[in-house]
This record gives sequence, C-alpha cells and structure tokens, in this order.
Amino acid sequence: MNRRKSRSRSANNARKTSAFAAMSFQCFMVVLPLLFLLGYKEIKSRFEPPQAILVLGGSTKREKFAAQFARKHPDIPIWVSGGTPKDYAEGVFTDAGVDLNRLYLDYRAVDTVTNFTTLVDKFQSQGISKIYLVTSDYHMRRAKIIGSIVLGSRGVEFQPVSVPSDESPEPVEKAIRDGARALLWVTTGRTGASLPSLGRKE
Repeated sequence: MNRRKSRSRSANNARKTSAFAAMSFQCFMVVLPLLFLLGYKEIKSRFEPPQAILVLGGSTKREKFAAQFARKHPDIPIWVSGGTPKDYAEGVFTDAGVDLNRLYLDYRAVDTVTNFTTLVDKFQSQGISKIYLVTSDYHMRRAKIIGSIVLGSRGVEFQPVSVPSDESPEPVEKAIRDGARALLWVTTGRTGASLPSLGRKE
C-alpha cells in the first residue's frame, strides 16, 4: 500500500513538474520576442540621429549657441520656442550662415512647460520622433524632466545639448513643480501656467 501511495505521489509530482515546465516554456516563448523588440528599439534609439533641434527661449546665448550647433547639423529644422523677437533671431541665424528656410520661430510659449506643450503635437504630426534639446546648463534639469513627460507622452525622444553658463543650477523645487505641471497637461490638457512661480519665470 505504501509503495502504491509513493508511486502515486511520484507520478503526481512528475505531472506537476512537466506542466510547470511546459508553462514556463510558453511564457519564455512569449516574453523572448518582446525582449528582442525592446532591445531593438533601444539600440535603434541610440543610433538614430535626431530629426530636429528645439531651442528653449529665455537667453540670447541659447540662440547664438544653437545657430553654431545647427551648422554642424545642416539637414534638420530648427525650432525656437519663446525666443527673441523675429528680426533679432533671424539675424543670429543668418550671421551664422544658417538657411532661414530651416528656422521656425514659435511664440506661443509663456514658460518652460509650454515650450514643450505647444510644439509636441507638431513634432508628432511631422513624424519627428527624436530631437536635440538645447537650453542652458542651469536650466537643463528642469527641461529634461518636463521633456521626458511631455515629449514622452507622444513618443518623442530627445538628446540634451547644454549651453554653458556661469549661473548656479536652478532650485530643485522648480523642477518638481514643473514636473507636476507636465503630468497635469498629459492627464487633463491644462498646463497649470497660473500656478505661483518660483523665481525668474522661464
């Protein structure tokens, strides 16, 4: 009797092991293609060059830097959001030898969050999936947080390009506040531009 019970338990254990192995194999066969796909997208993203330049307004140095940077990337458009007046901006890029047909000046933004929210759908509609993000070094942390949320919501990636400056980094509170505003925009379509500002409005 004991031998029969032992054999029965062994058979049950064998069936369970076999079923578990089969289930594990099925899961592996489902997950493996996904891992390959994610890996392919990651590799492709690393080697895929940006298709546009986005310059965040707020400093003439950014536009002058971007004009020189654009010369090294002569085949992609340049978007300046909330920058200097049209005549001045066009003069900066003309002096740098940049064709003005590549230059798009957008003045709808009132701050860093709206720099992104006013243009992200334009990028998406034009099939732009990766951009160079140009802004001052002290401003880049906040811009990266907002960009990750707003651009990321439309599948647009970015490669940061910092403009050197002598200014201290912004307080982290500004990055946290504007990160929350970016999330608000993604979920409600509102930018929260009326929220109290912390320091210089940019």
